[in-house]
Amino acid sequence: MFRALQLFLKEKGAGALRRQASSAFAVNGFSSAPTSSQRLSGKVAVITGGASGIGKATAAEFVRNGARVIIADVQDDLGRAVAAELSAATYTRCDVTDEAQVAAAVDLTVELHGRLDVMFNNAGIPRDLSPTPLGSVDLRDFDRVMAVNARGVVAGVKHAARVMVPRRRGSIICTASTAAVLGGVVAAPAYPVSKAAVAGLVRATAGELARSGVRINAVSPHAVPTPLMMDTMALWYPGMGGEELRRIVEKELNEMVGHVLEAEDIARAALYLASDDAKYVSGQNLVVDGGFTVNKAPNMPAAPGLHHCIH
Repeated sequence: MFRALQLFLKEKGAGALRRQASSAFAVNGFSSAPTSSQRLSGKVAVITGGASGIGKATAAEFVRNGARVIIADVQDDLGRAVAAELSAATYTRCDVTDEAQVAAAVDLTVELHGRLDVMFNNAGIPRDLSPTPLGSVDLRDFDRVMAVNARGVVAGVKHAARVMVPRRRGSIICTASTAAVLGGVVAAPAYPVSKAAVAGLVRATAGELARSGVRINAVSPHAVPTPLMMDTMALWYPGMGGEELRRIVEKELNEMVGHVLEAEDIARAALYLASDDAKYVSGQNLVVDGGFTVNKAPNMPAAPGLHHCIH
């Protein structure tokens, strides 16, 4: 009998090891090794604009850290493909300019998983970022950018709060931009104005939400070579090859030597804000830019013999 018990325990342990090994490969196409922590274990997240770029990278990061994710986007084929690659993701079509669709995405999440823990309002569009004099601003284009980047985020915050406040917990994250922090990053007004509105929304709602135990923060990336960014670059530099355009984004537009800003870096910033590691962080704008927005050389001639303070 004792020998049988030993064999039973040995087999049970081996089965547990097999299950652990199997779970290590759960995030198909994104991870081939077990993660050292599950910072979102058991949490449920909605990511708007989750089919590509920063949203896609964040969906993978959230799933890797134990979350179940609803990918809400208008890119149906891409969204379904990403959901199929991830073991714990579902795709739903959601145009954030339509409040009813935002509400439906939140309701679907609650229906499927019983709650919503994290809302990442990430969907956004750049439109034409070419330098535009104020007298030539197309207000129809301005309205379209504001509808997606600002009003769509307001809808996301509103409906996330609707289901989070009664539970008195939750984390809302909104994608802003360095264009909301520093003037002149983008010369056309629509995009920076829309992103400044996102940062303002976070500050305006943080106090009210805090009294219900819900956190809200923004994350502001600098230039990242996402599909949207590369499409914009192609418009700015017609005829230039993709590799050269990527070099401009990764090297010329960024500040920190020795590192390249990637979508995964923004995903990890969102992971922090979504996790309990940030349980007392709210109303903040986490700028991920390698110091770009706090570093401007004075507009004056260099002193004789002085070229750089730091080599």
